[in-house]
Amino acid sequence: MGEEGMVSDDKNSFVKANPKLTVLPLIALIFYEVSGGPFGVEDSVRAGGGPLLSLLGFLIFPLIWSIPEALVTAELATSFPKNGGYVIWISSAFGPFWGFQEGFWKWFSGVMDNALYPVLFLDYLKHSFPIFNNLIARIPALLGITVSLTYLNYRGLHIVGLSAVFLAAFSLFPFLVMGIISIPRIKPKQWLIVDFKKVDWRGYFNSMFWNLNYWDKASTLAGEVENPSKTFPKALLGAVVVVVCSYLIPLLAGTGALNSSSEWTDGYFAEVGMLIGGFWLKWWIQVAAAMSNLGLFEAEMSGDAFQLLGMSEMGMLPAIFASRSKYGTPTVSILCSATGVIFLSWMSFQEILEFLNFLYSIGMLLEFAAFIKLRIKKPDLHRPYRVPLHTFGVTMLCLPPALLLVLVMCLASVKTFIVSGIVIIIGILLYPASLHANNRKWTHFDVEQSLVSLDNLDVPQPRQQVTDEASVSLLPVLSSSEFGQEVSETSAEGVLKLD
Repeated sequence: MGEEGMVSDDKNSFVKANPKLTVLPLIALIFYEVSGGPFGVEDSVRAGGGPLLSLLGFLIFPLIWSIPEALVTAELATSFPKNGGYVIWISSAFGPFWGFQEGFWKWFSGVMDNALYPVLFLDYLKHSFPIFNNLIARIPALLGITVSLTYLNYRGLHIVGLSAVFLAAFSLFPFLVMGIISIPRIKPKQWLIVDFKKVDWRGYFNSMFWNLNYWDKASTLAGEVENPSKTFPKALLGAVVVVVCSYLIPLLAGTGALNSSSEWTDGYFAEVGMLIGGFWLKWWIQVAAAMSNLGLFEAEMSGDAFQLLGMSEMGMLPAIFASRSKYGTPTVSILCSATGVIFLSWMSFQEILEFLNFLYSIGMLLEFAAFIKLRIKKPDLHRPYRVPLHTFGVTMLCLPPALLLVLVMCLASVKTFIVSGIVIIIGILLYPASLHANNRKWTHFDVEQSLVSLDNLDVPQPRQQVTDEASVSLLPVLSSSEFGQEVSETSAEGVLKLD
């Protein structure tokens, strides 16, 4: 193979030079990070006591949650266009300790989120194949799905991005057909039905929140995006439109054409398709669900794996997490995420949903705080895309979604508080343990890289191997006694300039 097909890398010898993500594949990946289609929104109808709250939720929640989170992501992802995403944002604002905690919480919640998709896939299949209600068939199926999808992720991010485009089109098309077929049967007054005595507020808010979060996840792939300063804002805008339409059209069709709301549980859209169009539409939706879960799994695993890679490149994790395969994918990081998925797949849909929402909420509160602090602390930071509001304006922008996050956390069960508390304690202990392992050289942390002081993020860097403000190494420059200090206190003498 010629030199054009290979890229030299000190850590990984030679790896293939894979194409960068462009706007359309990034839209598809964000779509799958957040949504993947209407599969899984059925619970919002039952938990909401009827169609009204579900439909209102998917109209209102995007305004107070999705759009603010997408705007924050667009500004920070273009300001720090490196793998690692929000870990770098938090580290810049509050220091490496909190950056590490953010990374651990979001990675753990991401792995929990990914464990949902094999479960959801089998929930759709069991309507036609009841054998998947039995553990003797369900466990091997979950394992087989996870292993096969993990291998596809290993084969390359550009393959994942391009396949996501086709999977999104294939997964959404049957719902467009169902919407058209349902028009003669729709009774608009059925959209207004709500029984507040049957409303399960915890289930309702968890369903809404889960189906409309993770807009920030794509930031962990920023280093793999072509021209991120222009690509990210366009992709996020396009993804918001696609996600909202993918929820509202099927819900309007299904709830408007059918009477019952109590039967709306995970996988019910397959039955809706049969009642509206017949068995052919039911099977089509089930196949679409399978394809959608494939895309959801691939997008989430990509985000989780490249987050670990970014943390390793920053010196927060051992260098082995940054090692890439010949396809340019972070092999060890992928295997680590896949292992977590396998261990969590035994949990029920609702249990996983509540746990991941709680951890995700904590991380997002920290992200909003970092967004505001960076506006104050680093007003001259190079922001290729900037939310067109001053500090007070962006604070008001973040207030409604922050209140929603607190509400979701307050509605959590005691079990969720206990499990999440254990995860938080583990994260707190892992950080000094990593520092100690690095100081004792028990494992190799990559310190032979360029360091860019976070105090100088607003200063343009030479266009050599350091191409943006976010190429930072945090862990190697700190001793175990300094882990509570902010990154901004790192000495300017720690900056290494490449020849």
